[in-house]
Amino acid sequence: MKILITGGAGFIGSHIVDRLINTGYEVYVLDNLSTGKYDNVNPKAIFYEMDVCDSKLESIFQEQSFDYVIHQAAQIDVRYSVANPHIDARTNIMGILNILQNCDKTGVKGIIFASSGGAIYGEPKELPVVETYPKGPLSPYGVSKLTSEYYLYYYARVLGLPYFVLRYANVFGPRQNPNSEAGVVAIFGHKMLQGEIPIIFGDGEQLRDYVYVDDVARANLLALEALSREGRKLIFERAGTLDDHAFNISTGKGTSVNELFIKIKGITGFNKEAKHGPERQGELRRIFLDFNKAKKYFKWTQETNLGDGLRITMQYLRNPYFN
Repeated sequence: MKILITGGAGFIGSHIVDRLINTGYEVYVLDNLSTGKYDNVNPKAIFYEMDVCDSKLESIFQEQSFDYVIHQAAQIDVRYSVANPHIDARTNIMGILNILQNCDKTGVKGIIFASSGGAIYGEPKELPVVETYPKGPLSPYGVSKLTSEYYLYYYARVLGLPYFVLRYANVFGPRQNPNSEAGVVAIFGHKMLQGEIPIIFGDGEQLRDYVYVDDVARANLLALEALSREGRKLIFERAGTLDDHAFNISTGKGTSVNELFIKIKGITGFNKEAKHGPERQGELRRIFLDFNKAKKYFKWTQETNLGDGLRITMQYLRNPYFN
């Protein structure tokens, strides 16, 4: 079975590639390497260096006749989307449209899409957030992810393309870029290991739901297995609304930025206090997600707790080339 993973050289995508290859799938990776790294790509995968918006993508779809697509490629930085909404829209909206058009043209059997449970719901009044909670994105990034879900729904109900949406919480783990604006675990850990003082924006009481990357990769594998098993039933029997296709991938627990800092401080042996900066525009105050739907449907649940995941991640940041 041929699987295309867009963004497969990136943080989350590369872990999905590894898990699928270890399970026996034939995996193809598409990545423009703007944030991903070629070194992340499993040597058993076939790699294409290309942007998801590239018109030449059609030739790859025609040549390979993929069975399924796992679409991870995206502009992922909330703050960057606030400053550059047009660039965010180009990558996240025009990118998925290019993928969907080629899926439709070449008979792809289904697609799994990485959405954002931390961005599309807005500032929730009820916690943990379930999939049917009203949507109210407060950043262009959240808008682009929710827009993509609507396009997926259209392609399913009108053009017959089965799909699942996985709405990730805050994913962390090895291979996350510590030098980007997103990914607080990698940023904090890298700075502490270098003896630098991290900056906490706002008072640090913001709550987030931190889920370990290998658990997210396993969720994609389970979703792929369900997609291949259920097929067109997802369109004609199960899919009444947008949220019928969507699943939160999360821990169901909120951890404050201050608490996260203390945990990483203990693991790294850092002996200084953090600095505080102003709050960032477009960021939520409190959010964590209910994952019971994924537990029931995919038999998925968190296997790596926050403490263990942080220890593995800090070890990776100490010796990235030996992990």
